[in-house]
Amino acid sequence: MVYLDTHLVLWLYAGSLDLISKQALRVIEEDEIYISPIVELELQYLKESKKIRKLPGEIIEALHKEINLKVCAKDFPGIIRESLGMHWTRDPFDRIIVAHASLNQNKLLTKDDSIRAHYKQAVW
Repeated sequence: MVYLDTHLVLWLYAGSLDLISKQALRVIEEDEIYISPIVELELQYLKESKKIRKLPGEIIEALHKEINLKVCAKDFPGIIRESLGMHWTRDPFDRIIVAHASLNQNKLLTKDDSIRAHYKQAVW
């Protein structure tokens, strides 16, 4: 079970595989792929700020069909409790995405240097 950060979702949807490390692509091919539901909200923020054109549901549905991407349904109060100790960032999206993965020490695929410096299961 591996989680994707928001930028990976966008790159996969756009077919920009050249932006994704070979190791991350290998993990995506070999593992069950999940996102935190907060990724959908972050995609909505990007849509509202006109940084992306597609609706979050379109992106997630397309990736579900293409790579069997799933939205994780872990206990949200537990995820929030896990995120409370992540003082290394003020970004609520990053906190919740990392907390979602860390609840069961799952891998998180991200290019974000700060996340990789603070979450030992982060892979790029």
